[in-house]
Amino acid sequence: MYKALTIAGSDSSGGAGIQADIKTMTAHGVYAMSVITALTAQNTTGVTGIMDVSKEFLEEQMDCIFTDIVPDAVKIGMVSSEGLIRSISKKLKQYGAKNVVVDPVMVATSGSRLITEEATSVLKEELFPLADLLTPNIPEAEVIAEIKIETREDMVKAAKMIYNRYGCPVLCKGGHFGNDADDLLYIGGEIHWLKGERLNNPNTHGTGCTLSSAIASNLSKGYSMIEAVKLAKTYVAKAIADNMNLGKGRGPLNHMWKTMQCDDNFIF
Repeated sequence: MYKALTIAGSDSSGGAGIQADIKTMTAHGVYAMSVITALTAQNTTGVTGIMDVSKEFLEEQMDCIFTDIVPDAVKIGMVSSEGLIRSISKKLKQYGAKNVVVDPVMVATSGSRLITEEATSVLKEELFPLADLLTPNIPEAEVIAEIKIETREDMVKAAKMIYNRYGCPVLCKGGHFGNDADDLLYIGGEIHWLKGERLNNPNTHGTGCTLSSAIASNLSKGYSMIEAVKLAKTYVAKAIADNMNLGKGRGPLNHMWKTMQCDDNFIF
């Protein structure tokens, strides 16, 4: 049994955060575990409340995981507290965590900053050097590389800067650009453009969480980084293309599209 751990916040609406991560890992045939960084009150229309866990309790969760069912891969989502970031870093080092995928959730789709400048600095210093892959979107890559990204050439420049600065591969997600959804994977000094079609479905809540969890799932199963990313990108595209429509706002993907394509009599 392959095993993966998500370290992220809870999304009460089930579209993002640990709920999306667990659904994604399960859909990939991977045993999913979670370390919760925060509780959120939210739905498809927005977030109304956030309650962080204490760093002591976060560390206790990580100790319980790594001393018992050791994960084959780790996905890290939104962590807004400097103290929690340092605690995660400490425990990842202590237990020698492998296949660490960091989704640096720093900027909302609207362009609003989600974490403070201080927390961003700690994220860069403590977690990025431990990552086997960073998965920033365009606004986040701009913050990390400290340059404006307006073209594909800018994406390449930013990815190279991030790679050289932190020593880890970078998946720069191009969903904010034009008429396609091409992503750039920069790994080992090589540029890989991964083609993607822009789908006509506004219900994309949790796309970043889902993608990073799918990559971690594939890494836990022994796929190379390039194959893990390609397979994850295909999975997410089909989850969006399923055109599930829930809630009054920007709804979630269908993480279980594979299962729902099976016969009605399908039994787990």
